[in-house]
Amino acid sequence: MPALACAALTACAALTACGDESGTAGPSPSSPAPAPTSSPAKDTPAQEQLVLRLRKTGGFAGLGGPRSVPEFSLYSTGRAVAASPSAQGKLTEYRLKPDALQRLLGEARTAGLGRSHTVGSDRIADAIITVVTMGDATTRIIQPESQAGPEARFLKKLDPAAWPASDLAAKPKPFTPAKTAVLAGPTTGSDTVKKWPLEPLGKGTQVAGATCTLAPSKKVPATDRGTAWRSEAKTYSIRLRPLLPGESTCHDIA
Repeated sequence: MPALACAALTACAALTACGDESGTAGPSPSSPAPAPTSSPAKDTPAQEQLVLRLRKTGGFAGLGGPRSVPEFSLYSTGRAVAASPSAQGKLTEYRLKPDALQRLLGEARTAGLGRSHTVGSDRIADAIITVVTMGDATTRIIQPESQAGPEARFLKKLDPAAWPASDLAAKPKPFTPAKTAVLAGPTTGSDTVKKWPLEPLGKGTQVAGATCTLAPSKKVPATDRGTAWRSEAKTYSIRLRPLLPGESTCHDIA
């Protein structure tokens, strides 16, 4: 009898492991679903990762490029950094609630941004192109104002100034970067020349046709296109590029 009981138990276990007639093994209906290993919205600032970015390129003025700040960047913590369309160089930080973050990412996937593709014709000279990156996927939307597909319609959701207050975990505030990339290049006949007070401009890293050095943002002097800077007997024009979350080196902005 003990031997027969053992055989019956063994057969029962084998039938349970086989699952249904499809041959696909899986948990029983009463088994709880596996819990996610992590929640992106609960990442600490040190762990946050870029999940969605919008950058405009092209046009007669040559928009985009590593020297410019992306128009919109969204991170796994719910933090978003957006450039002001009216005030050049002004960045604003927003903070989405976890459920609002997941809803926005879900809508992005529904709009087709989870796969790489191009919307519109590449034959338009000097077209303004909105490039959206989501993970490893890149979507190019050419002349988005003339497109009627879900990708172009979704872009209005990436205007954080229009996000409802109920979706925000905190009030918007100016984004203050810890470090700024100083991109130095040849002068263009500037009227004003000043002495550069920080690390030598000529001893940085070559990035995007310029020499890049990093400096604490609080120590970087204000500058404009009409001012040149003297550093170690040479004169340079510079452009400032604040480092965004997740960026810590000159190579990161390239």
